[in-house]
Amino acid sequence: MRDRLILLPGWGLGASPLEPLVAALRGLDEHLKVEIEPLPALDSGDPQDWLDELDRRLPQDAWLGGWSLGGMLASELAARRGEHCCGLLTLASNPSFVVRDQWPSAMAQDTFAAFLAGCGADPQATLKRFSLLCAQGAQDPRGVSRQLLARAPATSPGVLTAGLHVLSRLDTRGALQAFHGPQLHLFAGLDGLVPAEAAGELFALIADVEVGLVEQASHAFPLENPDGVAGAIQAFLHECGDD
Repeated sequence: MRDRLILLPGWGLGASPLEPLVAALRGLDEHLKVEIEPLPALDSGDPQDWLDELDRRLPQDAWLGGWSLGGMLASELAARRGEHCCGLLTLASNPSFVVRDQWPSAMAQDTFAAFLAGCGADPQATLKRFSLLCAQGAQDPRGVSRQLLARAPATSPGVLTAGLHVLSRLDTRGALQAFHGPQLHLFAGLDGLVPAEAAGELFALIADVEVGLVEQASHAFPLENPDGVAGAIQAFLHECGDD
């Protein structure tokens, strides 16, 4: 199924932020089967539980990709599947969302802890704040934020909180180094959640992958500029002989 690409969405906002990108990809290549797979709706904050469910649900021998948290989960699943994953695409996805040893280009631990506490106290207000951070750096941040929130699915507070725990616990550096298939990682120059410097750090970590920086773009760049992102993905697939 080297003509099949499965995309995983980010935290809290559902599939709709990726739908324009999927439409753009289908418009570029009628033979490419692109689909969005929802994230697990689990109360567990253990990344392995989320990965186990995705591994059961998703077909083997496809391209895996995702936006933000979805890209992190896709990275771990690609490493788990090895040669049964055709390749990996991540969009605005930091190998570690929070600062760790030897990975400074991420969210400070205390900032994330405050965000997590806010989600427990008022999930809807936290989702709104998250959408504003996703849209920070966009040409029309308020418009992008409204777009992100308008079609966000109704998700239980327990699942939202569990997703944040998964986001903070994932460290995909080892998975990215272990996966030997083709990889494309796109970052945003004005991202309010994933520092642009993470692109350079990732390239230094594994230099034999494609790493790109979309200038003047927000964390929500797949929604902001679906045609441009689709073009970059299509060019990468073409280079890999999968167009």
